[in-house]
Amino acid sequence: MTDVVRMMPNRLTTPRVADKNEVCSPVACRDCGIYGLCREVNGPGSDLRLLETIVRNRKMFKRGDLLYRAGDPLRAIHAIRCGSVKTYVLTNDGRMQITGFHVTGELLGLGAIAASHYASEARALESTMVCEVPIEVLEAYSEEIPSIRQQMLKILSREILDNQELMLLLGKKNAEERLATFLLSLSRRFEKRSYSPTKFNLSMSRSDIGNYLGMAEETVCRIFTRFQDESLLTTERRQVQLHDLDRLKSIALG
Repeated sequence: MTDVVRMMPNRLTTPRVADKNEVCSPVACRDCGIYGLCREVNGPGSDLRLLETIVRNRKMFKRGDLLYRAGDPLRAIHAIRCGSVKTYVLTNDGRMQITGFHVTGELLGLGAIAASHYASEARALESTMVCEVPIEVLEAYSEEIPSIRQQMLKILSREILDNQELMLLLGKKNAEERLATFLLSLSRRFEKRSYSPTKFNLSMSRSDIGNYLGMAEETVCRIFTRFQDESLLTTERRQVQLHDLDRLKSIALG
């Protein structure tokens, strides 16, 4: 193994203790977006112990805490162990444009590898724990284990497809179709991480959803109410339960 890997301290930062009402439930390692990278390091039949392989840090963020700013040098890839994060850019006149919502098990920061700095800001939407993989460790392991690069390409390919879906969402769909597509996307992503595909927490505000989907907050609220009146879903505070996935799919397809 390279000197870079040998010299990296295998040390865990003491996480900030979250408020008892904000404690999140960590995703299983096999359901985390960084699982493929860890598996390549450990071997397919090994017992994954993230802190003994490529993860060197875990951090806890409270709702509203900033993970990194646009322009910050890329030091680590982040895997969301529990919680959720929004990424966004600020326009020249100071307005925010949300570029993505990232949930438990997903990765942050891979898109910054080419420029060596983050192009967006990332902020916790709720109590959130992340596992950090220092970029120099990732690069060192990539040299030692070429299959890690293949895993990274798969992850980046998924991000490209997600961006294409967003462009289609904003360019071709009406308001109801956009919100239905958004809810179904979250449903699939939670299911992929072994969570319920029909009952989950919407940690983002209606305003943030509208910003992301190119809709007014009032429009988002109105469509949620319409969907609820039509028994497609129910909401309680920030939790949503989807009752009819087939009808939502029909709406999403227009």
